[in-house]
Amino acid sequence: MAESMIGMKRTHRCAELCADNIGENVTVMGWVARSRNKGSLIFVDLRDRSGLLQIVFEEGKSRPEAFEKAGRLHSEFVIAVSGTVQKRAGAVNKNLATGEIEIIPDELRILSESLTPPFQVEVGSKTKDEIRLKYRYLDLRRPDIQKNLFLRSRACQIIRNFLIDEGFIEVETPMLTKSTPEGARDYLVPSRVHPGSFYALPQSPQLFKQLLMVSGFDRYFQIARCFRDEDLRADRQPEFTQVDMELSFVDIDDVIDVNERLLHKLFKELLGHEIQLPIQRMTWQEAMDRYGSDKPDTRFGMELTDVSSLVKDCGFGVFSGAVADGGSVRGLNVKGQGGMARKKIDALTDFVKDYGAKGLAYIALKEDGSMKSSFTKFLSEEETSALVKAMGGEKGDLLLFVSGKNKVVYASLGALRVELGNKLGLIDKSRFNFLWVTEFPLLEWSDEENRFTAMHHPFTMPMDEDWKYIDSDPGRVRAKAYDIVLNGTELGGGSVRIHQDDIQEKMFEVLGFTPERAQEQFGFLLNAFKYGVPPHAGLAYGLDRMIMLMTGADTIRDVIAFPKVKDATCLLTDAPAPVDTAQLEELGLDLAPSKEQ
Repeated sequence: MAESMIGMKRTHRCAELCADNIGENVTVMGWVARSRNKGSLIFVDLRDRSGLLQIVFEEGKSRPEAFEKAGRLHSEFVIAVSGTVQKRAGAVNKNLATGEIEIIPDELRILSESLTPPFQVEVGSKTKDEIRLKYRYLDLRRPDIQKNLFLRSRACQIIRNFLIDEGFIEVETPMLTKSTPEGARDYLVPSRVHPGSFYALPQSPQLFKQLLMVSGFDRYFQIARCFRDEDLRADRQPEFTQVDMELSFVDIDDVIDVNERLLHKLFKELLGHEIQLPIQRMTWQEAMDRYGSDKPDTRFGMELTDVSSLVKDCGFGVFSGAVADGGSVRGLNVKGQGGMARKKIDALTDFVKDYGAKGLAYIALKEDGSMKSSFTKFLSEEETSALVKAMGGEKGDLLLFVSGKNKVVYASLGALRVELGNKLGLIDKSRFNFLWVTEFPLLEWSDEENRFTAMHHPFTMPMDEDWKYIDSDPGRVRAKAYDIVLNGTELGGGSVRIHQDDIQEKMFEVLGFTPERAQEQFGFLLNAFKYGVPPHAGLAYGLDRMIMLMTGADTIRDVIAFPKVKDATCLLTDAPAPVDTAQLEELGLDLAPSKEQ
């Protein structure tokens, strides 16, 4: 039966005690992590959010009532213990902060009993995610998960204090807003008061933070909840948190400066890591040409090489045809892997096919000077020699090539590069390599929609010197956009915003918006811009992603208290779930029959 804690007051958390407290009478409370009954001795490891503390009950010395209760303790019982801190009678446990001490109890109360948990609450649990997330309240007792969430909390505090000291004001923007196009799918909320109309949960505070600049707040920030109805990956969730900011009367360098100093402070205070400033910058085009990615992992080499000019007239039609069709041929030099088994090369071929490549050509340079290749029989000796030289090929190397449209070549080789980097142990996991990627294309062509779409959003400012190409060659126009990348992951991104009416109107025109549709979707912003809008720019970080990288977690689920799984369901609460028919009727909704029905 559960007992009351009336008359007992906790004096310390478990790991707040140390050798300095020896001789003191203390009261601690928490969960039984482990109980070991040795007959005349019962050892209990007590756990709270601070750590573990050993409690020792000894027959004949402990009160009989307390010793009898201690014999009934099981994992995850909640107990309160009053007693004296003493030096450990046994060997010191150097793995514990409290490893030099133990508590000799005077009183034990069982505050709450527990069923046998479905898995052991321990660091590095190997329990399946489905079980962990169904019993998330138990999973959250794990010290490693709690450590992640404490770091997250401290990160938010540091960010908030830093930005306030930099003159930013924290403003909350609406959660119920208007659905807008040009992004991921919105989560929609039906209105009871306005039947047939819907709110949208915000994908970001983008439009409202621009309105705050129009309102004269000059510098805004928010640690904002955002929602996107999209397919999930390890670093994606349907609801997530952004560190969002916007600044007036600034340009790219101003935004980058304040954020470099923010990152420096954050990583220094939380991890003791000194980021070297200024952070390296690289244009989008250079990142794509060298790494095949706009978020390159620069912790290792193995960069792409463009060999299109060497093979554009060769006898291998796959290569020459790709170049003639406006594409390219690029390759990777996998040093020291010339002896890779054909079966493994075939597996790499299947890997790049997932990214749209039709195949993977190779040249294996053997240590004995011989060569094995899937295509050099179509090349002359001179062409083959020139190709190997351009790739920096040496004895023992494996040269891999992909041809086709640039978009496919970049995507497949960029992913293959990272795959090989991981498989071959080329990546130093202890490093934090930051990179600014700048000068993104303003627009990208969508084959599905047969039109240009905004690479970031319709309010991104074009590069001044490129605006003249907006009619003749829209794909050539670069944007004043920038992403901050860490170890091959996009931490955040932003841009300078359009504040001139004529540029904004032209941007909508290029994106296929009629003036009427632009007014319908964004009228509240466009109307506000008629009343004096300052030049402004901003940036937003994915907080979950940032904490995942800082803690070394494999997934953002391990840095979010109550995450969802890949199909956007919550295993703990069984959300989403059907609702009562009366609720649907009140909202004026009638559901279509399901496929099963």
